[in-house]
Amino acid sequence: MRIGIFGGTFDPVHAGHLIVAAHVHEALGLDRTVFVPAAVAPHKQGQSTAPGEDRFNMLKLAVEGNPAFDVSDIELKRGGVSYTVDTLEQLGREYQGGSLFLLIGSDNFLEFNAWKDPAGILKYCTVAVLVRPGSPVTEKDVQEKIPGAKIVHVPGIGISSRAIREKIRTSGSFRYLVPEQVFVYIFTHGLYR
Repeated sequence: MRIGIFGGTFDPVHAGHLIVAAHVHEALGLDRTVFVPAAVAPHKQGQSTAPGEDRFNMLKLAVEGNPAFDVSDIELKRGGVSYTVDTLEQLGREYQGGSLFLLIGSDNFLEFNAWKDPAGILKYCTVAVLVRPGSPVTEKDVQEKIPGAKIVHVPGIGISSRAIREKIRTSGSFRYLVPEQVFVYIFTHGLYR
């Protein structure tokens, strides 16, 4: 089995996340793509997010009906700062015999050597760097920093969770930026007000 691991805060999950995940799933020939919401992202310590349970529930709703997509709550259950190396070690045990592919954006790739135990990360997975149109990251950059990494060119989608949260706070329209079930969930639970 070829399993893509797509981590992040997903605060909230939006159409861009799903479009990119579907694109990468196909490009890498993955059998499953697992979304992993962070309990506390290392680079977002001290920042306020929606409760983990809500972010997990919205992800479950967003991928509902797609047998290739799944959601794991292992970082939420573990609590504390969510380090990728710890998550990959756990998932490696869970998916024994499977090949893990860690999906990271080209912006995260630039910081990869500052992550906790980058060498350990590479023991557990193949890194797939997602490059958007206009990104300054080249294949040469990727191979120099992470030999053996895959590059996947993904569509540029101008949607961000931060912009969606701001639209909600200011009563702006965000209906088609998130899956319909997520839109309903956000209103029903009064999130981001």
